[in-house]
Amino acid sequence: MTRAHNELPADSDLPSLPHVVLQALDACRGNGDYREIGRIISADTGLCARVLALANSALYGRAGDIQSIEQALLRLGIQQVQALVITASLRQLTQDPAPDCWQPLRDFWRHSLTTALTARALGRLTGYPHSEEAFLVGLLHNVGELCALRHPPGPTQQALLDNQVAMAVRLASHWGLDAIAVDAIRHQQAPVADIREAGHLAKLINLSSRLAQAEAGGVEAAETLFGLTAALTREIGSRIEHEVTAMAQSLDIPLDGPVDGAGVHRQLANRVIHSALVEQSLGAIPPPSSLPALLGSALSNLATLTGRSCLVFGADNGELRLLAATRTAPPAITVPLDHPRSLVSRVATRRASDILDNNDGTILDRQLLGLLDCPAMAAVPVSDGKTDYGVFVIGLDRGGEPLNLVPLTQLFAERMGALASGLSEPAPDSRNADLDQLARELELRKRVHEVSNPLTIVRQYIHQLQGKMQTIEGTDQLQPDLHVVREELDRAAGLLVRISDAQTDAGADDADHGLVLNDELKLLGDLFEEALFAPNGIDCETQLSRADTRVQATQGPVRQVVINLVRNAVECQPAGGAIRIQTIAPIWQEDRAWVELSIADSGPGLPAAIQRRLFRPVTSDKGEGHRGLGLSIVKQLVDELGGLISCRTGEDGTGFRILLPAAQPNEHPDDSGEEEQPPSNNEPKA
Repeated sequence: MTRAHNELPADSDLPSLPHVVLQALDACRGNGDYREIGRIISADTGLCARVLALANSALYGRAGDIQSIEQALLRLGIQQVQALVITASLRQLTQDPAPDCWQPLRDFWRHSLTTALTARALGRLTGYPHSEEAFLVGLLHNVGELCALRHPPGPTQQALLDNQVAMAVRLASHWGLDAIAVDAIRHQQAPVADIREAGHLAKLINLSSRLAQAEAGGVEAAETLFGLTAALTREIGSRIEHEVTAMAQSLDIPLDGPVDGAGVHRQLANRVIHSALVEQSLGAIPPPSSLPALLGSALSNLATLTGRSCLVFGADNGELRLLAATRTAPPAITVPLDHPRSLVSRVATRRASDILDNNDGTILDRQLLGLLDCPAMAAVPVSDGKTDYGVFVIGLDRGGEPLNLVPLTQLFAERMGALASGLSEPAPDSRNADLDQLARELELRKRVHEVSNPLTIVRQYIHQLQGKMQTIEGTDQLQPDLHVVREELDRAAGLLVRISDAQTDAGADDADHGLVLNDELKLLGDLFEEALFAPNGIDCETQLSRADTRVQATQGPVRQVVINLVRNAVECQPAGGAIRIQTIAPIWQEDRAWVELSIADSGPGLPAAIQRRLFRPVTSDKGEGHRGLGLSIVKQLVDELGGLISCRTGEDGTGFRILLPAAQPNEHPDDSGEEEQPPSNNEPKA
C-alpha cells in the first residue's frame, strides 16, 4: 500500500448507516438503558469501533482487556456512552457521503452483522467459552472494507479493498484486541484445510464469514471444521437471516431495493439540531421543588423554543389539571381520564402525541383553542415510559408547521419526563441498578444458550446412499431411503418458509405441537441400519415406550443429538458390537413430566481424558475427520431444549441418558395401573 493507503483512519472517521445513529440517538435522548443502547450499538461496526477504542484506552484503567461490547459499556457507563453517541451523530453530519454510497454501506452492514450473529451462535453451539468475543470479532472482521467505503469509487477505494484484511488486522491491534482475536481476523479468508487445526476463534470467524457470504463451500466447511450436519448449518443460517431482518426492521433499514440514506441523513441533522435547541432550553430551567413547579417553569422555555403559545397540564390521581398558560392566567380546568374524548385526555391515556386541526372537537378542545388563540393545536405527553406526568399543548397554524414543531415538542417533553422521573428516583441509584442488572445478565449469558428454531434433517448420509447407487447393480432397493431423505428436505423447506419472529405466535404454536420422539427414532433407525449398523457389524436393539413420547422440541436439535451419540457409539466399536436405544415415558421429576432417551453401547468405555472433560471440546483420538466436538454439541443442544443429560461409562460400555420435557404433560399417574409405570431406577436426576 502507498503511505496514504497505509495510514489508520481516526476511529471517528468510520462511517455508520444514519439509520443506526438516528436510533441510537433516540435511545439516548429517551433515557434508554444499557440493554437498548447496547443492542443498537452492537448492530453497527463504526459505533462498536468507537466504543471499543475508548473503553480499551488507558483513560479507563488497564488498556486492552475489553473483549466484548457489553464489557465496554460497563466500563464507560451510560453517560459516557450517551456522549459518545451524540458525538458520533455530530461527526456523521460533517461527512458528505456521495449518493451512491448508501447501498454499499447497507450491504456492508448486513454482512458484518450476519457474520457476528453467526459467530456467536456457532460459538455457543461448539462450546467456545467467550461467545460475545466471537460476536465482536465477527462484527469487526471486515472493518478494512468500511475504511474503503469512506472514499468514492476509484483507485484509492480499490487499493483499500485490495488490502482490507491487513487494514482490519492493524485496526484490531490498535483498538486493544488480544492476539487470538487479531489472528482470527488475519486468517478470515484462509482455506478450510489450512484453518482446520487453528484455534477455535479463528475457525469460528472463518466459517461465519463464509456462511454470511453464502459461499458454495460454506456448508461443507461447517462439517469439516465442527462436524455440523448440513441441515443444522442451514437451520442456523436461516435463523440468523431472520434475526438480521428483524434488526433491520427495528432500525428502519431496507434490506432490498434502494436505500434512502440521504433522507435519513436529513432526519438525523434535524434531530441533532432539535437536541441542541432543547438542551440549551433546559439549561435555563431553575431547580424544581415539585412536579407542578417543574412543569410550570418549563412552559415558558417551551414557548421560547417553539415561538408558539402553550399550555401545560399536570397528571394527578387519574385526572389532568391545567397548571399554566402563556397568554393568560390559567382558568380552573380539571379533566377526568376515565372517558377520554378531548385531545388532551386522549393523548394522556394513549401516551401518544396528536393534533387537532379543525373545529369539530369537544367543548374543552374549543376552550383550549381559545386560550391559545390558534386555529389548531398539538398535545404531547410528558412521560418516562412508566409514569405519566402531564401534557404539553402548543398552538399551531394550519398547514405544514406541525411537521417541525411537533417533533421538537416531543423531544422537549421526553427530556422533561426524564427530569420529572429524577424528582422521585435519584439517578445514582437507578444507574447502579442498571449496572448491577447488566452485570447479572452478562454472567447469565455464559450459561444460557440460544434456542434453535424448528428444523433440521439428516443429510450426511446422502453421499453414502449415492455411493451405494454407483456400486450396487440395480438401485431399486435404495429408492425408499432416498424417498425418506426427499420427504425430509421438502419438510425442511416448508418449515423454513414458515419461520417467523420469536415473539410471534407461530413459534409458540410449533413448540406446543411438539415432536414424537419414537417416530423420529424409527425413521432414523432405518437410515442407521443401512449406513452405520450393517456395514460395521453392529447389532442394535430398540426398546420404545408404548406411552406417548411427544416432547417439547423440534426435529433439528433432537436429530443432531441422536446422530452424534449413535455415531460415537458405532465408532468406539470398530470390530462390531451392540447398541441399545430406549425410550421411557413418562418420567416424573420435580413435579413435571419428562421423556427419557437412552443410548448405550458395549464398547470399552470413554478414555479418562474425555471423562475429565465430558461435554467440553477435547482433542479426539478417532483420527482424521473427528474433532472431539460431538459431545460438546450434544450438551449445548440438550441445554437449549431445556433437557438434562448424564453419562455412565466403564468396561462394559457407555450409556447416555437424556431427559427431555414432555409436551402437554398429563396429571401425575395414579396407582390404577392403566398407565405404564417406569421402573424405580428411572427416578434419579440426570
